[in-house]
Amino acid sequence: MQVQSAYASGMQGLQNAQQGLAQATTSVAATDQQKPAVPTQTQDTVTLSAQAVAQSDQASALISATESLNQAQASTKVIETASETLGSLIDIEV
Repeated sequence: MQVQSAYASGMQGLQNAQQGLAQATTSVAATDQQKPAVPTQTQDTVTLSAQAVAQSDQASALISATESLNQAQASTKVIETASETLGSLIDIEV
């Protein structure tokens, strides 16, 4: 079993966060385009149900975007810690 370095794990986490954020923002944009332009006074049940699903999808996409942001921040901390640790080891050796 191969163990990745902390730097490689951090970079992989950043890449995954970027992909997740791209998917989430695409989902938010798609649900924004599905909204009716002009709401009417009397809407049928199907239209109201579709709007509820679109709002749910948008909320899920926004939660996913927040999760991706948290993943990016955590991955950044991993990279910073790996860099500091490597710097400490080099200082000890010199």
